[in-house]
Amino acid sequence: MFERIKEDVEGVFQRDPAARNFFEVLTNYPGLHAIWLHRLSHRMWNRGFKWLARSLSTFSRWLTGIEIHPGAKLGRRFFIDHGMGVVIGETAEVGNDVTLYHGVTLGGTSWKAGKRHPTLGDNVVVGAGAKILGPIYIGENAKVGSNSVVVKDTPPGATVVGIPGRIVMSTQNTSRVKEQADKRNRIARKYGFDAYAVAPDNPDPVANAMGVMLEHMHLMDTKVEEMCAVIQSMGGNVCSADLQSLSAEDFAATGISPVAPDAEKKTQNPFDPKI
Repeated sequence: MFERIKEDVEGVFQRDPAARNFFEVLTNYPGLHAIWLHRLSHRMWNRGFKWLARSLSTFSRWLTGIEIHPGAKLGRRFFIDHGMGVVIGETAEVGNDVTLYHGVTLGGTSWKAGKRHPTLGDNVVVGAGAKILGPIYIGENAKVGSNSVVVKDTPPGATVVGIPGRIVMSTQNTSRVKEQADKRNRIARKYGFDAYAVAPDNPDPVANAMGVMLEHMHLMDTKVEEMCAVIQSMGGNVCSADLQSLSAEDFAATGISPVAPDAEKKTQNPFDPKI
């Protein structure tokens, strides 16, 4: 028991830079207190002392602000940071080295008995206020953004944000994401402005949607150029006028920062007030 307590405290030092010393963590981290009380109530639950287990769980909720059902299964080095408002349902399963922040719910979507709460793999991080609902699986090393609502399985290494949760980054398609980012940067340089003042690896769904629109615009321009070439070869004269070039004034109201088409690619800081 004391070895597990020591292991839990060491896990806090690895994941919370605010932790200063062993005694402070031991006495002032409600997330640890809730986990320790849960281990006791979980043993009572498994041995048939259901009412006593639920009563201890209720006391733990009153003491820490964290509600963990005695039937939930928690892995080693599980860390609940801040903790207030965390709810973990009866059939939830949490792997090793998982981190939850305040306001997280591992809840169910059905009133039927049986498995109805999520399972979290090892090394999962769930941001503040996120809701993971139903008997779904969150893969190892996955990250769930703050206030996201996840209702579908998540592959290992993925990052999920939004309502409902959508995968915005995954280690399984890193090469494809990099290829798309390089392609969009080349297209953006052709039109004379940067890729929306965000880094290529920024998981911004709005920027990704604009990237798709930019690719579509580039495709349409290419098709129009091909049509003009064919019409010109047939003696037509419908594509002689030059298209209006883009300038800084065209983007003044949008906040998009124009760059010269032949300028060297530089990494933009999305928090730079000059952008």
